[in-house]
This record gives sequence, structure tokens and C-alpha cells, in this order.
Amino acid sequence: MSEATLNAIKDSPDDFAVQISDQIESFIVSVTEVAKGDDPDSAIPYLLLELSQLLLAGGRLGAHEDFVPVDRYEPDIGPEPDVDEMRLKLATLLDPVDVYSEVFDPYEPRTAPVTCRISDAIADVITDLRHGMAHYSEGRVSEALWWWQFSYLSNWGPTASAALRALQSLVAHVRLDSPLGALDGLDTDSEADEDDSALEKEAGAVMAAEIGVPLGMQTDGRRG
Repeated sequence: MSEATLNAIKDSPDDFAVQISDQIESFIVSVTEVAKGDDPDSAIPYLLLELSQLLLAGGRLGAHEDFVPVDRYEPDIGPEPDVDEMRLKLATLLDPVDVYSEVFDPYEPRTAPVTCRISDAIADVITDLRHGMAHYSEGRVSEALWWWQFSYLSNWGPTASAALRALQSLVAHVRLDSPLGALDGLDTDSEADEDDSALEKEAGAVMAAEIGVPLGMQTDGRRG
């Protein structure tokens, strides 16, 4: 981001807040629509697009100087909306490629990859974003910007980035006609039995055939 852009943001904090809230609201609405399952074949490319656009807002928040909320203590926003239904719907849409591996901190020496779920990641991101949106809707703009910036750096930024990498990898495997092998070892349940493991391997082997159709992503080497 250029110095001129940073200065413009600094000079127009209200405009900046509107732009960030619009991007966040658009992401929440779009993912909610995807989770309904009306167009399951396009779930992966649409989620890739939405996370990419959301991380642009995150990058702008990260580049901005620290926001300072007006109140010393965070005002109560009431009960958090339940995201379990969305999480389960996304897990169903993304099966069998919901589970992926990720290095938690690329700057931590010898960090072992951990298993994650795209559905969990997106639901966690939505939770953070809605928390800030609750403040914004009540007119507490500085509180909302502080929360979105803090949670971008501490949670939803790395979480969204990891999910984006997984989705981009899935699309790349299909576009480049390079189907994934069996999903050996990618299981978030350490006590899963051998039958479940065999099912995941079989599911991974046919991944390309199941998600390769949407938006012209053929798996047989043809161009759309």
C-alpha cells in the first residue's frame, strides 16, 4: 500500500470504516449463501474468491496504524450468534476435501503440520467478523475497527489465509489436471478407526472427479 493511500486512510477514517465494513458484510452474506447448498458444485471456487477478497480488507487493516477504542473496556454485545449450523453445512459441501494440513507458524523452527478443516476455519472467521460487526451496527466504529484489526492479526487473518491456501491448492490440482492422491493421515480425529481411514483414502482418490466440473474446471485435460 502506497504512502499516499495510507495518508488517505488516515485522513478519512469514516470512509475507511465504511469500506472495511462493506467488505466484511459482503463476505458474511456470500458465505451464508454458499452454505445453503443451492449450488454445491461451485462451493470451492466461490469460497476461494470470497476469502481472497476478505483478505484484502485484512491487509488494509494490518497496514493501518493501531486503532484505539474509545472505551477502556469492551461493551457487552450480548450472546454470540451460533455458527454450528453453517459449520456443518460447509463440512457437508466440502466433503471429502474439508480436511487439510497446515503449518501453524512458518517462522517457528521445526513446526510440525497440523490437521485443520476448511469448514471450521471459515466458521471461526465468521465468528470474529460478526463480533466486530455487532459493535459497528451499534455505532461503536472505533471499537469495531480495533476488534477487526486485532482479531485479523491474532486469529482470523492466519485462519483465513490457511483456508485460502487449501482452497487454492484444490483448484490448482483440478485446473492443472493433477488429482490429489489418497488423503493419508489427514484426520482431525486421532481415534478414527481403520474403516474411516480407508473411506477417506478412497474419497481423496476421486476428489478431482467430484469438484472438477464447476466453472469449467475439467479434469481430463480439456480447456473450458
